[in-house]
Order: sequence, then C-alpha cells, then structure tokens
Amino acid sequence: MTTTPFLIIFGLLMIASFVASKSVESKFKKYAKIPMNYGLTGRQVAEKMLYDNDIHNVTVQMVQGTLTDHYNPTNRTLNLSPDVYNGTSVAAAAVAAHECGHAVQHATAYSWLSLRSALVPVVSFSNRWVSWVLLAGVLLITKFPQLLLAGIILFAITTLFSLVTLPVEIDASRRALVWLNKNNITSPDTHPYAESALRSAAYTYVVAALTSLATLCYYIMIYLGRRD
Repeated sequence: MTTTPFLIIFGLLMIASFVASKSVESKFKKYAKIPMNYGLTGRQVAEKMLYDNDIHNVTVQMVQGTLTDHYNPTNRTLNLSPDVYNGTSVAAAAVAAHECGHAVQHATAYSWLSLRSALVPVVSFSNRWVSWVLLAGVLLITKFPQLLLAGIILFAITTLFSLVTLPVEIDASRRALVWLNKNNITSPDTHPYAESALRSAAYTYVVAALTSLATLCYYIMIYLGRRD
C-alpha cells in the first residue's frame, strides 16, 4: 500500500494544527483587550458560576503559565493562569467559564467526562510505552508483527481518549456560553467574542483527534501490508 495519501493527510493536519493553535493565541490576545461588564475578574466569574450551580467544594486558584487553565477533578481545583485569574477581559471570562463548565460536568456526573476520567490511568500507561512499542514493532515487523499490533492497541487507546475529549470540551464551552449570556456577564456586543474564542479552542481538539485517528490508520495500514 502506498503511504502518499497518508503523508498528504498528515501534512494538511499539521498545517491545520498550526493554524488552529495560532488562532487561539491571536484571539486570546485580541479579546484580552476587550473589557467585560462590571469589571469582573476571571476568578470572580469562576466563583460566581460555581455558586450559581450550587458547587461549593471546588477551589479556584492561580497557576503559572499562559493558557494553562484547567479543572482537576481529582482534587476539585479550578486552576487559572494569571492572565485569566486577574484579567477583566472577555477572553478571561470565557476561559474561566469554560473551565467551570468542567466542574459542572463533574458535579452532575456528565457521562463523557466520567468516561474520560476512567480512561486516564489506561492512557497514562499507554503514553509511557506506545512510542517505544510502535518503533520496535515497525523495525521488527517481519519477525514479530505481534509487537506492532500491541503498539496499535496502545495507540488506539490514546486515539479513543482524544475522541472522547471532543464532546467534553464542546459541552463545557456550551455550558459556559449559556451561563455567560443568561446572567448578563457578557453583553450582546461582547458575547460573540466569547463564542469566537471558545470555538477556536475547540478546533484545536478537533484537529488533535483527527491527527490521532489518521496516525492510527497509518500504523494499521503498515500492519496489514506487512506481507506486500
């Protein structure tokens, strides 16, 4: 089987990944200059959204870095980067509300988040070994094709994780935007900016999932064509 179509697909996905990443950075910088209603900081937005959803066991704290924002379901912490934690912009509010969306998912036992959390230990194990097993499998494919098959299974787990992440991220953004609009945190003028920022972030997850799926198909092709 020829690898040319896969190389073209990979090339396009790499370009798409680069464009999506740069788009997120660009829009965050742009929308970080647009002030929010009432001058609420990202921390205040997060705390209010948690309170409105009757969530009182999640701690909002600041972590270092840029766009390092995340919700940790293990210790129930909402971790916001300095620009989001202290920021009073549309970008800060959108990111803070999105991460709160994950906390709401956790509190309401959202099925896709539960599945994603259940996969974390398996994915952690897979990530430690998958590159080495795949490399060995490709090099020794004629003698030990089972090794490549094992690598494919490990990589399939990471691909599944990427695919499961999609509905989790999209739903968190949906919850965030609904709450921001319903509570007049964003105005008719600023809400489209919040939508644009979160939509760009979602594209990065879509591209990552497609890249993982294409890579999985590539290794499956190598395995199936080992006798050609």
